Amino acid sequence: MPYQFEDLKKRCQSEWREYIEHSFVKQLGDASLAPEAFQHYLKQDYLFLIQFARAFALAAYKSPTLADLRQAKEGLQAIVDVELDLHISYCREWGISEAELARLPEARATIAYTRYVLDTGNRGDLLDLHVALSPCMVGYGEIANWLNRQRETLRGERNPYDAWIAMYESDEFQQAMEAEVHWLNDRLADISLSRFEQLARIFSDATRLEIDFWEMGLQQSD
Repeated sequence: MPYQFEDLKKRCQSEWREYIEHSFVKQLGDASLAPEAFQHYLKQDYLFLIQFARAFALAAYKSPTLADLRQAKEGLQAIVDVELDLHISYCREWGISEAELARLPEARATIAYTRYVLDTGNRGDLLDLHVALSPCMVGYGEIANWLNRQRETLRGERNPYDAWIAMYESDEFQQAMEAEVHWLNDRLADISLSRFEQLARIFSDATRLEIDFWEMGLQQSD
């Protein structure tokens, strides 16, 4: 039978739920998250975005078709020319200067996740790399949607983290998420059971590393 992205989520259901419904996410939604925890997360997320850009550069190298190459180029350009600038501006609103961001050391959770993605992409093919990236590329959109379904979630001026939720519920991000799922579904439809098992392991590992990234922010650990 043809596989879909939903099959990866079902195979790793407990990890996926722990990631989407993590305490960091819940506290971000109900505005109980400590500002220091959010600031720590923001700083490390800036470093993560830089490595994420490198992953898209690797995706360009791994692209077997012109369409894949264009997709990788658009992803890299979006991070370098748009997302990083927006992130720097957002950090500034939280009292974090660009000079401070430039001096930051990477937390162990940041290193573990980003290098896992890059190593997976280096060892495997383009599908391996996309599956390793998917907990971030798809997960953040799903998290915003999940938060909006929770009665405890506060929106607007009542929540200092409202802009974060708005970023990932935006039409632009939701469309990018849907495009990524569509790309994955097209490739997963033709794989064998043994190949699915390999990809499910990658997806599980990446999801668990995303959980560690939330925990790093919550505990403000280095």
